Amino acid sequence: MKKLPVINKLELEQRLSNGKYVVEFMAEWCPDCNFIKPRMPEIEADFPEYTFLQVDRDQNLDLFEELNVLGIPSFIVYEDGKEVDRLVNKARKTKEEVEAFIRDATKG
Repeated sequence: MKKLPVINKLELEQRLSNGKYVVEFMAEWCPDCNFIKPRMPEIEADFPEYTFLQVDRDQNLDLFEELNVLGIPSFIVYEDGKEVDRLVNKARKTKEEVEAFIRDATKG
């Protein structure tokens, strides 16, 4: 998973303009982010058609606000620059919950 640098909404939209992406919004200090972290390589392997990116909350507070991401860890699926679905809340997420979310998002 590639961690994005400090980025604004326009730059993010441009980066996601072509292809399928799952963007994880997180923070290094977040216990719930660290709970899902060991499972992320497995989740990525189960969805090879998606590029997984990570955005750090502390480095991108303005972006979090612009995108209305109110909890971490949160996940947003994008296809060709358009948001398809989001799993945005403060709750701890399991591998099964994240994978079910991605599967449901890909169904359209």
